[in-house]
Amino acid sequence: MINLTVTAVVFGVVFLAELPDKTALAGLVLGTRYRASYVFAGVAAAFAVHVALAVAAGSVLTLLPQQLVSAITGVLFLGGAAVLLFRKDEGEEEIRKPENQSFWKVSGAGFMLILVAEFGDLTQIMTANLAARYDDPLSVGLGAVLALWAVAGLGIVGGKALMKRVPLKLITRIAALLMLGLGVWSLWEAVTG
Repeated sequence: MINLTVTAVVFGVVFLAELPDKTALAGLVLGTRYRASYVFAGVAAAFAVHVALAVAAGSVLTLLPQQLVSAITGVLFLGGAAVLLFRKDEGEEEIRKPENQSFWKVSGAGFMLILVAEFGDLTQIMTANLAARYDDPLSVGLGAVLALWAVAGLGIVGGKALMKRVPLKLITRIAALLMLGLGVWSLWEAVTG
């Protein structure tokens, strides 16, 4: 049986923790470039995997050295920023063509981005802690995955709305700078933590 109170508490906690996180940024960037439903399918699948791992692991993930997690996250952010800043610009019309947006290509890109970027993330560790605390893996898992899907959906929809008003090149540059900042911050935490 699913405990709706536990599910609601977990949803609220995870949603608020993830809202300002890189997931919304990743969803926004992917949402500006690709068909939203394809992006969401990949992102949602990756979050389902993350929640399953967190719930299964319980509190074990909290034993990982935070410095190691911060260092890996920092390197991944810096790599993502470099890719965004130094890649060859593509024409916006070419990006938006449906034939360049196969379901498997787009959903696979969304899946891999979230799978790698969110591993060991605060909300994954938080989900593991909540699963250990409540000893109700189904309710905790449901609340966490719904919260993560909601944040991703907001980011993807926000990306589509933003695209109508702001040039893609500017969005890409801002996203790269944010990722650069997050990368530096994560590495700083790894060194000083």
